[in-house]
Amino acid sequence: MDVIFGNLDLWGVALRNTLILFFGGGAIALVLGIIIGAMRVSPVPIARGVGTLYVNLIRNTPLTLIFFFFVLGYAKLGLPSLSFITLAVIALGVYTATYVAEVLRAGISTVPVGQAEAARAIGLPFGQVMSLVVLPQAFRSVVPPMMSVFIALLKNTTIAAGFSVAELASVRASVSESPSRPGSSMEVLLWVAAVFVVLVLLLSLVQNRLEKKWRIAR
Repeated sequence: MDVIFGNLDLWGVALRNTLILFFGGGAIALVLGIIIGAMRVSPVPIARGVGTLYVNLIRNTPLTLIFFFFVLGYAKLGLPSLSFITLAVIALGVYTATYVAEVLRAGISTVPVGQAEAARAIGLPFGQVMSLVVLPQAFRSVVPPMMSVFIALLKNTTIAAGFSVAELASVRASVSESPSRPGSSMEVLLWVAAVFVVLVLLLSLVQNRLEKKWRIAR
């Protein structure tokens, strides 16, 4: 236990930053993913084209390259300076949004077409059809795959360690580089794995609760 209690300062900062990356990236991914997912099924050809281009371009680009762009290339665009952790949050959100969009698109296809047609028949515009009729049902049907996307996002936060963000994956290097800190690299890695297992189990618990709640709501 010395690995934990002897390095509480490192673990505290690392866990906090990991949660910031997860929740920040998740919020961006959810909002952007809903927009892109709606564009993918939009009756407007230009909107469908933009949505398809975004998904195919970003999803087929390695996440590490997206991190390189935001962390190293962003500063060269003359835009306002942002911290590494903020840029990492944006990179994770932009990348994960493609998977959120595709999961939602699959969920939208499970909603009977007649419901959307009925909503349009009473004069609702496309935005209200999606937000009031289609998306609420689509979310209920995609809880398991959507949670798998967010579990993948949680694991992807470890990539930020290679871009000067002190998160859980960076604890090993910090301990190894400081002889005064207790614990070996292997011990730290095992504890990091244990923390991620606990976090994933918590996400699985949330998934089960949501499935149970929405199953009853139906």
